[in-house]
Amino acid sequence: MYEQVSHSLLNDILIELDPSIRGEGLRHFYTRLGANFYSIHALFSVLYGKREDFREHMQGLVETMARQYVLRPEHLRHSDLEREKDHNWFLNQQWVGMALYADGFAKDLPDLTQRVNYFQELGVNLVHLMPMMQCPKGASDGGYAVSDFRQIDERFGTLKDLQALAGELRKRDTLLTLDVVLNHTSNEHAWAQQAKAGSATHQDYYYIFANREVPDMFEATMPEIFPENAPGNFTWDEDMQKWVMTVFNSYQWDLNYSNPAVFIEILDIILYWANQGADILRLDAVAFLWKKIGSVSQNEREAHLILQLLKDCCQVTAPGVLFIAEAIVAPVEIIKYFGEDAINAKECEIAYNATFMALLWDAAATKNAKLLTQGIKSLPDKLERATWLNYLRCHDDIGLGFDDNDIRAVGYDPYAHRQFLIDYFTGKYEDSPARGLPFGHNDKTGDTRISGSLASLAGLESALEANDPERIDVAIKTIVLMHGMIMAFGGIPLLYYGDAIGTLNDRTYLDDPAKANDSRWAHRPRIDWERAELRKTPGTVEYRLFSALKKMIAVRKEVAAFADFNNRELLDVGNPHLFVFARFDTTQPMNKVLVVANFDAHPQHLNMEDLGRKAFFRHASVRDLYSGERPALFNGELVIPPFRFYWLTDQ
Repeated sequence: MYEQVSHSLLNDILIELDPSIRGEGLRHFYTRLGANFYSIHALFSVLYGKREDFREHMQGLVETMARQYVLRPEHLRHSDLEREKDHNWFLNQQWVGMALYADGFAKDLPDLTQRVNYFQELGVNLVHLMPMMQCPKGASDGGYAVSDFRQIDERFGTLKDLQALAGELRKRDTLLTLDVVLNHTSNEHAWAQQAKAGSATHQDYYYIFANREVPDMFEATMPEIFPENAPGNFTWDEDMQKWVMTVFNSYQWDLNYSNPAVFIEILDIILYWANQGADILRLDAVAFLWKKIGSVSQNEREAHLILQLLKDCCQVTAPGVLFIAEAIVAPVEIIKYFGEDAINAKECEIAYNATFMALLWDAAATKNAKLLTQGIKSLPDKLERATWLNYLRCHDDIGLGFDDNDIRAVGYDPYAHRQFLIDYFTGKYEDSPARGLPFGHNDKTGDTRISGSLASLAGLESALEANDPERIDVAIKTIVLMHGMIMAFGGIPLLYYGDAIGTLNDRTYLDDPAKANDSRWAHRPRIDWERAELRKTPGTVEYRLFSALKKMIAVRKEVAAFADFNNRELLDVGNPHLFVFARFDTTQPMNKVLVVANFDAHPQHLNMEDLGRKAFFRHASVRDLYSGERPALFNGELVIPPFRFYWLTDQ
């Protein structure tokens, strides 16, 4: 009966559809709308069904999807149809990404368009551009405080420049990923300005209160995100003489998704950027979308319903577009952003594997894989039609959000171990080669996160300062080893701009008052293209790193076992210094790749006969796919040199 009610409502909505958006070209739109409307109606009803204006907003929702479909370019509609036929296209091992700031990697979008050969040279075919929407010059939070969701900030160029870049990438079969900030706007956004001016309609777009009664109830359970720079979760606004919820920074106003008008506005923005040529949209801060008194206001059920609804609506208008969930939360929570109780992802197809990232840094610091192996045991299986973004560095800090139970399971004290890691990566620990910086220290909890470029954290900066060839060699091996893990683990490896040429911390941010209090700017550099040219000069650090990663990417693309179909088996081999897992080709399960990584400064060994008895290899000799060499074996024991990895096969 309920489904009949849903379809009856759809008929009424289509009858009342704005005449300007009717036409022959809507055939595929109507087909998809019919297939998805029951779910869309059900979700919208759960979130907003008690409102008197529900029917009016339901009409507006469908018209928003239809208008953006009419505006969708023909080549993108064709791409949608092709991807619907091959719905697992993004699980292929061919994809390798790079995240970058357009004005850090290049001068601006036109300059970036001239430099796309760099991606092909390295083997990257997915380019993630960090936020480029219009934002205030000072209080911008690196582009995450948006003042106009439909305009490119002038420092990057224009919308036409972005469209030109999208076209150039498309010619090269390279995917474009763009950011959409879902949780908040800048206080300079038109909605916020109208709220300041007294518009009750726009004050309902945010969480705004006349006194501290409700804010204090929220504060009782909500944690602080930036305790050093932005303590608390509310800011007093002098213009309104009211309190505004500002979870991240005082100039970032949290959007009120209990208002359906906000949801429809954001859906329209998502579809707008899909129509500009984005293949993938990274949805920022999705864990924070629903606020609830008496809770931490993160990972609420309604936040997941919002994402499901956004996905269903996008499936109607732009089904070829994927969503990335930017949710840096515990493994048991992050897995939910693919969608619970499903086989195929019904929220976001892609999520950041922040747990794997942090565990790899733990292994680099401790020179063992105990916590890495234990932590991966605790990482839940993803859905079949979903995948991880595996990364080592990004624009943000490194959080040490390991599960305390996992830390204890390997014999460490949670507080003491985290303190060791903070001291190690900020160079306070004796003999540490790392040159990271503390970020977001919380005096109440003692929690601290870590900033710094990959090369500086891995010891390359201090090694170069000391002009020590042996230490330089160790740093390069460490960087290559860690990349070897994200390339083979299962998912899309995401490099960070500058890492392929060993870019060090950029301390010029200290000279800018708008950035000086945020150490994350140390790893948001401007690429020195003269130095980048050294990647073509044999013997240089840049050449050694770039060549290693270029080769690694090329090999990865040839290994069917590295596609992501839950085809990974973690192996506990009894040696705490080794991280070992197997990958297998789902079409030919006997074709396996054994991934072995030694995080120690000393050679380690692995009993291959034991693995042979587990039917990993059918033949006596094995070969390393990455180097092409046959590794050293003695009496059935595989020798793994310090800071080295193998991708082993007997094929």
